[in-house]
Amino acid sequence: MPKTQARPETVVLLCDTDAERRIETGNWYHLDGRPFSKHEQSLIDEVTRDDFAEARTQLKRYEDYRRTLDGAPDALDQFLAPFWDRLDVKILGNAVELMNEDERAELDRLLGLIVDPIRPFTPYAF
Repeated sequence: MPKTQARPETVVLLCDTDAERRIETGNWYHLDGRPFSKHEQSLIDEVTRDDFAEARTQLKRYEDYRRTLDGAPDALDQFLAPFWDRLDVKILGNAVELMNEDERAELDRLLGLIVDPIRPFTPYAF
């Protein structure tokens, strides 16, 4: 038997399903409260294990992204601690002067995580 593949249009619907409302009403709804259209309902009626697995993968990637953002301030503190220990005047510019190119790249990455707004969940974007 050939291996089936997840269908992106179905995965998007699964990721945008209000599961609690589905349990309460027995009907399918989007996260924003809109009921599924007849076409969307027909897609979701034929959902496969692969579709569910891919939706879980997409949601896990987003959760990992959110954890990374949530942990960025602490990660920045831990990253900068060794530089602060070596400085009498503890300002970021002085710490940057002590860093090599890779360390400056990591500082830029961590600062970007802190400064950039949190992106909303969108399937296939993470």
